[in-house]
Amino acid sequence: MTKKTALTLSGSLRKGSYNCILQDHVGAQLEQAGVAVNAISLADYDLPLFHPDDEAESTPRNAGALAEQLRSHDIVFITTPEYNGSMSPVLVNTITWLSRQKPSPFRHAVFGIGGVSTGKYGAIMALGHLRDSLTKLGTLVVPTLLGVGPASAAFDVSGVPSEPAIQRKIEQIVVEMTQFSRG
Repeated sequence: MTKKTALTLSGSLRKGSYNCILQDHVGAQLEQAGVAVNAISLADYDLPLFHPDDEAESTPRNAGALAEQLRSHDIVFITTPEYNGSMSPVLVNTITWLSRQKPSPFRHAVFGIGGVSTGKYGAIMALGHLRDSLTKLGTLVVPTLLGVGPASAAFDVSGVPSEPAIQRKIEQIVVEMTQFSRG
């Protein structure tokens, strides 16, 4: 049996981001479950602000490269901070560029989503928007929403979630991402 592969990415570009800590932790849990993990940073896939008039002239090379990354993995895990009750602007822009790629990069992998925010609701509003956007693109998103907050107390110094309930949610989302299938 072929080993499953996972791509993890964060919708935060901030240094020391709690969402990158969550990305790393979930990636480590996927590896413990026997999955080969490729963690990437959206900072390495610089994309201009999406504008339909510019799209007609050319598609950024990074959009195609990132789309191929999504297409080539069995699992994709995305984290997002919460900005004004929604996803981060960089993630919105990335998803918009990816949605224009053919074939669709959203129709192969099983997706899991999580987010860390400063509030006690743990990015749940942003995760709702992210789930809606991904679902409209034909993405299979697992049921568990991994909302973590407040950020300042969410992780210990080694990047492990402080709350047992969050640790159990991570275990659950890893099971779902590794057991769900598109076919």
